[in-house]
Amino acid sequence: MENNTQVTEFVLLGLSQNRKVQYVLFFCFLTIYSTTWLGNLTIILTVIFIPQLHIPMYFLLANLAVIDISESSVTSLKLLWDLLSNSHIISYNWCIAQIFFIHFTGGTVVFLLIAMAVDRYIAIYKPLRYLLIMNHSVCIGLVAGAWLGGFAHSIVQIGILVQLPFCGPNILDNFYCDIPQLIKLACTNTYTVELLMVSNSGLLLTLIFFILLVSYTVILVKIRTHVTEGKHKAFSTCAAQIMVMSLNFVPGMFIYDRPFKVFPGDKIVSVLYTLLTPMLNSMIFTLRNTEMKNNVRKLIRKSLLSKRTEPS
Repeated sequence: MENNTQVTEFVLLGLSQNRKVQYVLFFCFLTIYSTTWLGNLTIILTVIFIPQLHIPMYFLLANLAVIDISESSVTSLKLLWDLLSNSHIISYNWCIAQIFFIHFTGGTVVFLLIAMAVDRYIAIYKPLRYLLIMNHSVCIGLVAGAWLGGFAHSIVQIGILVQLPFCGPNILDNFYCDIPQLIKLACTNTYTVELLMVSNSGLLLTLIFFILLVSYTVILVKIRTHVTEGKHKAFSTCAAQIMVMSLNFVPGMFIYDRPFKVFPGDKIVSVLYTLLTPMLNSMIFTLRNTEMKNNVRKLIRKSLLSKRTEPS
């Protein structure tokens, strides 16, 4: 494309140019995406239909499941279409839209994980006043704040990005649009912009990650030294949240916590961050939580019994 010609579309190189490999990847990622839907939808329905789970911790968990489905859909649907149809074109507007929703949902996850850490802190340090402090209004406020925080984070990124001129080349070495690859195609010096983006994404992620690590360390020490009843359950819940937090933060820091350079492992980390993590979140919270597992079984049995008793 000639200089001063505005780019109207981008070419995504994807994960492989080999058609046989693409078909294999299609079925792999279709399985991952389906599992993401199944796992997170199971959590949402279990929390909705089991009255014992109508408490703040599970309310926040159900909202995380909603965000995980949304986050996975942003990249998975386009990736699956490209692998099946061998079409790797994305328009400029859709590229910007995809970046917006990736950072919107990703930012919301980060702020919701902060809310979940606050919930555990209050549950351990103020057990007698837990339900009074974490009342319905507070829970709604925390979830709304997480969505607004994700929106603010994303809109700042997009506001900076749309001001950059793109006049060619238009090839992105990834399977979805994201800032590190796109910003390198701008027809201008992007050093200052890259520093702003790193500050808004990478450094913020790193700061929050270490604050949460300290918070969970304090919570675990409290559980170990003062909690007697339900100690195993408290440890298991916090361990699951730490695992989910690490899965969400560490790959994000690898991608965004540096001036945007391309590394060989970027695509693998991107697959983990955008496709595998939303699936693994539901598995970790379900498999490590005995109460959740028992109530999932209870809901399945109830559904099967209701089908059997229906008049034919």
